[in-house]
Amino acid sequence: MIRRFYTDVTLAQQAGGFQVMLDTRGVKTVGGAPQLLPTRALAEALAAEWRQQGDTIDPASLPLRDMADYAIDIVTRHPEGAAEGLLGYAETDTLCYRADPDEPLHTRQQQVWEPLLSAFEAAHGVTFTRVSGVLHRPQPPATLATLRDRMLTLDPFQLTGLEAMTKLAASLVTGLSALDAAHEEEPLALWQAACLEEEWQAELWGRDWEAEERRQRREADFLRAAAFARLARAV
Repeated sequence: MIRRFYTDVTLAQQAGGFQVMLDTRGVKTVGGAPQLLPTRALAEALAAEWRQQGDTIDPASLPLRDMADYAIDIVTRHPEGAAEGLLGYAETDTLCYRADPDEPLHTRQQQVWEPLLSAFEAAHGVTFTRVSGVLHRPQPPATLATLRDRMLTLDPFQLTGLEAMTKLAASLVTGLSALDAAHEEEPLALWQAACLEEEWQAELWGRDWEAEERRQRREADFLRAAAFARLARAV
């Protein structure tokens, strides 16, 4: 905890974006760069985090600040590396790995996952390999190339949000779908679809409160990352 050292939180428009001001001092990233945010909407969201602090500052209650720092200090310098790292999640995308066709879980996966995956394929002009069982099968190189190109159209802030969502859902399709206009108002539904197998196990064997608590935290992180990416989008 850090004692609060400011009174007012305002925004200043700078060359290159908006900056949160703590009294007269502009917020900087962990790396020491000015924390310039691409949209006023995102800057307002970060300012709200600072305004909600009490007499002491809890760094854990500034998650949007942390994401912005990561976007500026890390992703901006090497967006190609971030995109390449996420392609691994496309290779083993949760939505592509199904139970054996004679298992009841497969029917649920077909009902929930197949419409999402098929819609994504149609929207992006790609084809994914569906896999029954756990043995890995590679995805088409053309699909991976198209997804890489799509990710490199994103600015560092959107790419940061995408990275967080993809890792939480173990699904690049889910993360990219949350950025698509057709789904940007439905991040919770996308998250719940990604958690289908966890929910299936809970229905079969009962709910463990620790597991449920972890899933709730991950859900909150996913929704926050979706909001971060949406607010970063220029209008």
